[in-house]
Parts: sequence; structure tokens; C-alpha cells
Amino acid sequence: MKITAVELENYIQDLGATFVGFSDVSSAVGPQLEKYPYAITVGIRLSSSIIDEIDNKPTFTYFSHYRSVNFFIDQLTLKIMLFLQEKGYNAYTVPASQSIPDAVVPYSGVFPHKTGAVLAGLGWIGKNGLFIHRDYGPAVRLGTVLTDLELKSPNDVMESQCGECSKCVKACPAYALTGSQWRIGMDRSAVIDARACSTYMNSNFKHIGRGSVCGICINVCPYRKAAK
Repeated sequence: MKITAVELENYIQDLGATFVGFSDVSSAVGPQLEKYPYAITVGIRLSSSIIDEIDNKPTFTYFSHYRSVNFFIDQLTLKIMLFLQEKGYNAYTVPASQSIPDAVVPYSGVFPHKTGAVLAGLGWIGKNGLFIHRDYGPAVRLGTVLTDLELKSPNDVMESQCGECSKCVKACPAYALTGSQWRIGMDRSAVIDARACSTYMNSNFKHIGRGSVCGICINVCPYRKAAK
């Protein structure tokens, strides 16, 4: 059964997504996922009040919020996948916070949510290595559904708007950020040492969220503060 991009976006917005984007990821998926050339990006805006509480370490409230939002996103993407299947299309969900230590790119998922979001023109990658939404800054969480439903996807990629700002680089307690300005196609390691970030969190914040969250670079970002 034919479904339009407008109908799909309205359906996803009604499920509770803060924002939605579509992109052609045929050149970005590996052989395992090549039969899903289009990506549906869904995003949820995090609580400004909870992010405000983060200083030099994450809070227990932030960890709980982080988990709750990830769970909500996984429910959203599951419903989208089921909806598309019902319409006769194939779909594949990518977990909201997937991090595989021994992946080809260590501490990455089967498909990077940020890739879909950037190709959809929703924002850029900041010097903190996070996706920076054009309206909400880095205080967002992403989910992805890959599909064979053909979606209009101009792939208008935004350039980085970070400029000379390096607040996140200076605030990172793990010294994991290089300060490099992101460009499309740039390797992640040129912006962030994911292993250093993960190791520091695991060593220092184990008692808060099992060492899986930080949030300091989100809190200090001017685009997050501007969104308020």
C-alpha cells in the first residue's frame, strides 16, 4: 500500500517525536544493510532543566532521563517498523544507544544515527562529536529506521556552525575532543577519541549510570543554551 512522506511524517509526529527527517543512505550503509537505502531519523529533545543540573559530572536524574528517552525512542522506531511492514515495505530498526566495543569502528552501532540526521539536513556534528540539531542543539537523542520505502531525500548537508567555539573541548574531563571542525566524510576519530571518552566514564562515573553517560559537553554548548 502506497504511503507518502507527508503521511509518514505526520504519523511519526503523532507518536511523539520532536522532529523527523528522511535521507538517502545508500552510499553509507554496508553490504549487510544495503537493501535498506533510505533512513528515517526520529529525534526527542532532552529536558533543559535536567541538563542544567550537570556540572563536572552526570547526575542520577540525567542517567534516568537518558534511559527513559532511549526506551521511548526504541518504542517509536518499533512502531514505525511495524507500520511500514503493514504497508508492505521492509524496515530495520537501529537501537537508540547502540555501542559495540569490537565493531569495525569501535564503540559504534550497526548504523550511525548521526549519519542519517546529518544527511537529512537536520543539523551538523559538533566539536563534541555529537549531533547538533539546528533548533535544539546537542540536547537531543536520535533513533533510526532503515527502509526500502523510497523517500524524497535531497540530502542537504549543513556545514558546521561551531566556528571558533571550543567550550566543549575545554570542558571534556577525558580530554577526548580534538577541537577539529567537522566536515562531511571526516573520520570520527578526527573529532573525538571514543575509547578515551568511554574509558573515562567507566572509570569515574561507574556509580552514576554504570559509567555510560556524561553530558558535560551537552550542558556547556551555546547552541543548547540558545535553544532554551
